[in-house]
Amino acid sequence: MRLRLVLPVILAAKLCSAQQQSPDEDRDVSWKQVIPNIVEDQKSIWLFPRKLDKPRDLIPSAAFLVIGTALVVGADPPVAHYFRNTTTFDGFNRAMPSVGTSATILAAPIVLYSTGLLRRDTKMARTALLAGEAVADAEILTEVLKPAVSRWRPSALPPGGNFADTFAEGGNRFSSAHSSFPSGHTITAFAVATVISRRYGRQHRWVPILAYGASAAIGFSRLTLSAHYTSDVFVGAVLGYSISRFAVLRN
Repeated sequence: MRLRLVLPVILAAKLCSAQQQSPDEDRDVSWKQVIPNIVEDQKSIWLFPRKLDKPRDLIPSAAFLVIGTALVVGADPPVAHYFRNTTTFDGFNRAMPSVGTSATILAAPIVLYSTGLLRRDTKMARTALLAGEAVADAEILTEVLKPAVSRWRPSALPPGGNFADTFAEGGNRFSSAHSSFPSGHTITAFAVATVISRRYGRQHRWVPILAYGASAAIGFSRLTLSAHYTSDVFVGAVLGYSISRFAVLRN
């Protein structure tokens, strides 16, 4: 795996080993607190290398690095080639377009907050604000990593192209064609799903199934649309989960 992929790999592992708070403890959140919370989250996320001094941090980092490397080398080329050259999922792709799935992800916190206000449900309104905070954290991280890694999207390569050599060495790093890693849709989908699942999963067992099921479908659609590689989706899912659970909710 290229060295530029090591940062998000270690980041996810470090977030997973971060200090946790009690599941019964509710993080303070309000409209006034959202921006300070995001700033605090970003500080925790980007200063993580200073804390990589314990085996409990290095072991998950190494495990994640091995899995990520295996996906880049073993799974990415054949999977990308298959989806780039098949029409089997055209119906699925029409049902899961990029714009539509983005709108669905962003609409989730808005619908939750509106419903919470109408029902005077404080927990639901706070959950919506935390989900919005998670989306912001995920988007900031994604917008930094995409140009830093600069990976060709599968759709930017010809159907018979070399899907084993996908890291751009030149050109415009901010071009949409060079923004494959990580999957922005997947990271935000799993960020929202994790907030909702952690807040309601104990009372309603179906909530995590629905939330993570929908997120997995969104992640899969990024493969079938040839927008991302398997490793892009995998890392996006892990980062989305890690950001929400350990940086936003801290439990």
